[in-house]
Amino acid sequence: MRAIRRFTVRTVLPAELAPLGELVQNLRWSWHPETMDLFAEVDPDVWERVGHDPVALLGAVAAERLRELARDRRFLRRLADAADDLREYMTAPRWYQTLPGGPAAIGYFSPEYGIAAALPQYSGGLGILAGDHLKAASDLGVPILGVGLLYRHGYFSQSLSPEGWQQEHYPSLDPGGLPLTLLKEEDGTPSRIRIGLPGGRTLHAQIWVAQVGRIPLLLLDSDVADNDAAARDVTDRLYGGGGDHRLMQELLLGIGGVRALRAYCRITGHAEPEVFHTNEGHAGFLGLERIRELTESRLSFDEALEAVRAGTVFTTHTPVPAGIDRFPADMIARQFGGDNAWPTVDVDRILELGAEPDGSDGDGEKAVFNMAVMGMRLAQRVNGVSELHGEVSREMFQGLWPGFDLSEVPIGSITNGVHAPTWVGREVMELAGKELPTLVDRTQNWDSVQKLTEADIWTIRGQLRGRLVADARKRLRRSWRERGASEAELGWTDEALDPGVLTIGFARRVPSYKRLTLMLRDPERLRELLLDPEKPVQILIAGKAHPADEGGKKLIQQIVKFADMEDVRHRIVFLPDYDMALGQLLVQGCDVWMNNPLRPLEACGTSGMKAALNGGLNLSILDGWWDEWYDGTNGWAIPTADGVPDPDRRDELEAAALYDLIEREVADRFYDRAADGLPRRWLEMVKHTLSSLGPKVLAGRMLRDYVVQLYAPAADSARNLAVDHFHGAKSFAAWKLRVSQAWPGVRVEHVETSGIGDTPELGVLMEITATIALGDLSPEDLQVQAGYGRVGPHDELIEPAYVTLTAGPSGDDGRAPFTGTIPLDRTGAFGYSVRVVPFHPLMASPAELGLIAVPEEPAGMTNGTLR
Repeated sequence: MRAIRRFTVRTVLPAELAPLGELVQNLRWSWHPETMDLFAEVDPDVWERVGHDPVALLGAVAAERLRELARDRRFLRRLADAADDLREYMTAPRWYQTLPGGPAAIGYFSPEYGIAAALPQYSGGLGILAGDHLKAASDLGVPILGVGLLYRHGYFSQSLSPEGWQQEHYPSLDPGGLPLTLLKEEDGTPSRIRIGLPGGRTLHAQIWVAQVGRIPLLLLDSDVADNDAAARDVTDRLYGGGGDHRLMQELLLGIGGVRALRAYCRITGHAEPEVFHTNEGHAGFLGLERIRELTESRLSFDEALEAVRAGTVFTTHTPVPAGIDRFPADMIARQFGGDNAWPTVDVDRILELGAEPDGSDGDGEKAVFNMAVMGMRLAQRVNGVSELHGEVSREMFQGLWPGFDLSEVPIGSITNGVHAPTWVGREVMELAGKELPTLVDRTQNWDSVQKLTEADIWTIRGQLRGRLVADARKRLRRSWRERGASEAELGWTDEALDPGVLTIGFARRVPSYKRLTLMLRDPERLRELLLDPEKPVQILIAGKAHPADEGGKKLIQQIVKFADMEDVRHRIVFLPDYDMALGQLLVQGCDVWMNNPLRPLEACGTSGMKAALNGGLNLSILDGWWDEWYDGTNGWAIPTADGVPDPDRRDELEAAALYDLIEREVADRFYDRAADGLPRRWLEMVKHTLSSLGPKVLAGRMLRDYVVQLYAPAADSARNLAVDHFHGAKSFAAWKLRVSQAWPGVRVEHVETSGIGDTPELGVLMEITATIALGDLSPEDLQVQAGYGRVGPHDELIEPAYVTLTAGPSGDDGRAPFTGTIPLDRTGAFGYSVRVVPFHPLMASPAELGLIAVPEEPAGMTNGTLR
């Protein structure tokens, strides 16, 4: 018989233990070991039984034990100290409070968040990154307000069938059993937001608040009585359902998220966000909601669009068009048109925002609404999550800025980072705190890692590896039992893996491009590596395939079948149900982190960063962050066969290179021991990895980059447009309209040069004059630039430099001369050209309007060879 309703009954704490409830409700405990120690002391046996979940702990501990603790003076002193420490952490000025003029608040929208295993609201890297983003913001005092959805069944729990096939389970989550608080109005009723749906329906949602250190995270929940069955299921599970269901989730996240922020700020008095950060396209509708707010305040759509764009940051995380949410345009038209139309926002303008330009993804479809394209059109600042991903993104979305060189597409990059207190083993943090205090906090003086003794590092590495092996044996045994094995068959699991063997980790989501099974390309070669009598290797593997991804599930089954073989099952294991808790054990305990995606399809990939901070070494394809920060001695780069068109041949070549590296370099160095038993050359690489990568891979560095490069400039732009009842937005929108309408009349009519003689020589300044037809514009509306530099075989300028030309007096014929000088600063083939772009002080990039004028004929241009 099944229960018709599920809820959690919470214990009533004695008055003396009231601060314990405060500590449990603030998720700072998830990265604060001292608070975790305090929870463990409440009841060590129960603490282990509930999997280190403080909320579950308080629900399971005996009332008599709580009364006993209420009389324990030593425990009460520790509790008071922990509560005082939390209050100081929450209120004391931090890095952000030293900055002048930063935004009063930043709204951060993401479809998933990986905060702690006890709050399973994540599926993979996007959510883990979002969780680290909030935690780093808390540590630095950055006033972020997080917004997401509360999924009643999370993502899914994973197990294996006897045949090794992934099976999904969706356990019910009761918000009352999670570290959440329901947002309520002054009269005590739950605060609700509402979204109109076609056909007169309404989507209602309540708002749960997770306190992530200093950061409130608002999670919208549609499982309320006012909704019909379909609406209640909108937040049933992460990335579940079909297109209609996905659209409803994204409407709730974007539109509902803005309304939830407004409610939270009204109720609590929190500052309203000046900047809105859209973490991937799922939350893109937030821009539409903000436009609706402003158009109801008597701004036109174009004026509201400029005000919204100025204060919006959009981060793209996908390197492939298939990873972007795209909806049929008629589905969007039904949502925002007809009986559900917004009175002040025309549905056709909404459809224009998501329309794909010709060539944007190679198919030229016009009946598709692209969420990433809309997100970019609604944001003045766009970034990828590594330098290489920035390059890939500029190529993917170049069609939005036609006529501009790839390097000028206004998509930058801020490389992801990881939150060290969450991911670094306690032993490592304590050693750093003892020998190198404030190293992690300040992200400076990482060269001092060289002061650590090799013996200390090796001892800690052994402890972390041993803990991983012990936990993996338990998980392995449990998995085999669930697959139908009897207890008598599982004695071998007690000896599976070896805490003294070189341990390689591979854990991630399982789309095909991450190539989970590349290591199986030559099974016999892999078997030789695993069973080498002198230099054995063991591999721990984890990962989930999307429930609808049959191909990904087949890859998992292939790995499991190999790992099931009796001769190798003690050296290679697949650990089901990859989550944050398992991820922490893996990145801490593995000696080597392996990553072999199909380059350049890994946007960033942060697991290797976590392993590096724990003293692990990376063995990876040069993709994502590793392409940027590999220096030749802080790990190993797997060679890639980028130019090989046959995917099977490419996999074969790259797998062979992987085997060679493991056998001839990785294992050799790990097992090369000095007389004292220490692998000196290995530990030299570990020290160099820590000192070279440590300050770069921290989420604190990432957050500082976001604040300085994106949040603060976005706040300045938004303020400039909002001043004096949005006078700036009105004038900027009017200027854009005027320039766009007049642009067909702008032409480069003539270009002439002088000052270089018959034989151009290095170091000479070439004088250049361009005659520009202004049409209905003035010289102040545009910028004339001369691009120059190396030319290719078809006279194309390669990575040109630009110089801005100075306007002369315009004539009665609507033409004006622009003059300047070009330095002949390189020998060899040299060329130049001229272009005209719009100019306004409020533009963030010359490409912002996607308008450019260039010479129609090459006549008047001079190509030459410098000597």
